[in-house]
Amino acid sequence: MKKALALIAALILLVSMAACAGSKEDTQTVGSDAYADLKPLELVGADSTGKGAAGQIFGEYVASRVAEITGGKLTIDYHPNGELGGDADLIRQMQSNDIQLVVCQTAPIVSFIPEMAVFDLPMVFSKYSGDTIDKVLNGKNDFSTSLSSAYDKADLHLLGFLQNATYRLTTAKRDLSSLADFKGLQIRTMDNKNHMAFWQAIGAEPTPLAWAELYIALQNGTVDAQENAADTCVGASFQEVQDYLACTNHILYCNQICMSKDAWESLDPAYQAAIEQAVADAIAYMRPQLEQIDKDNKKILEDGGMTVIEYGADFFDEILALPAVQAVYDDINDNQISGLGTLLVNELSK
Repeated sequence: MKKALALIAALILLVSMAACAGSKEDTQTVGSDAYADLKPLELVGADSTGKGAAGQIFGEYVASRVAEITGGKLTIDYHPNGELGGDADLIRQMQSNDIQLVVCQTAPIVSFIPEMAVFDLPMVFSKYSGDTIDKVLNGKNDFSTSLSSAYDKADLHLLGFLQNATYRLTTAKRDLSSLADFKGLQIRTMDNKNHMAFWQAIGAEPTPLAWAELYIALQNGTVDAQENAADTCVGASFQEVQDYLACTNHILYCNQICMSKDAWESLDPAYQAAIEQAVADAIAYMRPQLEQIDKDNKKILEDGGMTVIEYGADFFDEILALPAVQAVYDDINDNQISGLGTLLVNELSK
């Protein structure tokens, strides 16, 4: 990664030197005067996503754009696929500023930022388009302001969210055509109490399990099922050990990107602006691709032998009407996030 970024930086500087100087456009391009007097700086970034998953592509694109925008003055030494640890390890390292930037899904953050449990509300995003969700998560509004403040309290700085109204799905060794089929299903989940409460509410038996152990556990029958986005399922080759892909759409497939608050506040404003621009560019670049990535990976799983199960609106209405599911929703909104879910729904409905 360092060699690649160095090569990119060198090429950019050559192009910049050859270009005409003095126009307004020049001051906004790579290698502009905004960074001329700043010391070169390297940050460390990481994720623990599956190989080729959206989170990895997102993080690596941000790293590449930061180097381009700053002419190589600011670089991110990026480590994907759990090279530096699992999600919780990465977040702890980021809080202590041993790692400066982390990309991960929303669920692992809940242990560090209780307000992030707003993303655990069952099917709360399922009625809305990717554009609407993006305006709420990445725009300026009461909800996004509240969430950013929650990051600050955890010594983190929120940079943005990548999603396009695609969701986490369920793979299983049994046919899950109806709600009754979930009864007693031994399903691996993240170590997230709200996710586990949801699965229990529909009759399944959730079991937290380390990602590295999951494939073998599915292969030998220790667990019957797991839930992840389609690209993650393909990256882990779950079509080799699972027979069904159930489009349960229970949680939004969303990757957040954040930094150590200490690292962020120590940056020159020009470097801060470069990172913000890189994140915005990465989201703009990747969002249109996410829906197609989702479709392509579902097709790979199906071609690999899995039977795809799609559900109608009546299936989701049946789930949301369950008293046990309503109790999970109310517990999260009322007891864990102080009504932030109500604020989210109000912003989405606008």
